[in-house]
Amino acid sequence: MSDTQPAMPDASLGELFSHLTSDLTAIVRDEMQLAKVELKEEVGRAGRAGGLLGGAAFAGYMVVVTLSFALAWGLAEVMAVGWAFLIVAVIWAVVGAFLYLRGRQQLSTVNLVPEQTVETLKEDVQWAKNQKS
Repeated sequence: MSDTQPAMPDASLGELFSHLTSDLTAIVRDEMQLAKVELKEEVGRAGRAGGLLGGAAFAGYMVVVTLSFALAWGLAEVMAVGWAFLIVAVIWAVVGAFLYLRGRQQLSTVNLVPEQTVETLKEDVQWAKNQKS
């Protein structure tokens, strides 16, 4: 067979369309399988990174607790122990309140609706309706 002759010269249009459909289906299936494998690998990496970040957060928490005790005991050298610990607790209350208010403010700006996807889906539905008529 030469390079200029079609692979299936006697195939009907229906057979060619059937082969095209099955080839496209195979391609889509293979791409989906590849995407699954890639996502699985990435999720695994993200999980390991999350574990490391969690460990770092716990270590940071322990540092803050230890430094808070050190500050309170340091203040206890110049005032009553109860007042020293109360001052450290009030400082942490102010920090916590500030972080809470900033977080709530930023959370109010979050829009969980994927606007672009919704718009695209609406366009797809309109296109499909136009194809019927």
